[in-house]
Amino acid sequence: MRFTSEQRLDDGVLEREFTLGEIPGILWTPASASAPAPLILLGHPGGLRKMYPRLVARARHSAAEGFAAATIELPGSGDRPRSAAAEEARADLHRALEAGEPVDDEIVDRLVLPLVEKAVPEWRAALDALLSLPEIGGPVGYAGGVIAIGLRLAVVEPRISAALLFAGSFVPRTMFEEARQVTIPLQVLLQWDDEGNDRQLALDLFDAFGSKEKTLHANMGGHTGVPQFEGDAGNRFFARHLK
Repeated sequence: MRFTSEQRLDDGVLEREFTLGEIPGILWTPASASAPAPLILLGHPGGLRKMYPRLVARARHSAAEGFAAATIELPGSGDRPRSAAAEEARADLHRALEAGEPVDDEIVDRLVLPLVEKAVPEWRAALDALLSLPEIGGPVGYAGGVIAIGLRLAVVEPRISAALLFAGSFVPRTMFEEARQVTIPLQVLLQWDDEGNDRQLALDLFDAFGSKEKTLHANMGGHTGVPQFEGDAGNRFFARHLK
């Protein structure tokens, strides 16, 4: 991990950009902490610069509660090299949605499965580097982003103690069996009128999760209409499990 820039935000949060190999990322740490801070990994749908305003808002909200927060760019997003196969699958997905047609499982598999296979090892490598910093400690939470990535991380990464997942993206049905292996505490957000998400699939996925503690927060509205109070609910969720 190599830090490339740093700035102190007006609330005292320290923001540092870094690279991990060729993967860009950002780390936010609280203004003051007497001990290493627990860490929340901030997932997103790709495009670190485009997502920055929402990510920094989430990070500052978490830092106010004493959490460090970090994110990395997804494969094929931002300035990272594109995948022709992923671009073709994404175009097929958009065509189906615009035509009001059911999204074929084969399209979802082509788009999501390769992304999960590439992104999850990168998140784990980032976690290795972040936890080596003296100001960062465990336990670790994962919040938001592509739900299939969060699902896989919850299965394979024992250092993640709790996850807040956003049911706002398609999940390959082949991953439902993996969902039954998830045992960490979960809080799942679902926008009831999300135009780009299959509501029934999201409900079926929630039912499939094997966690003994799992909570579904369903709110009216579209994909970007998550109520502000859910930020506070997320902090309370992580405070119970990471502190």
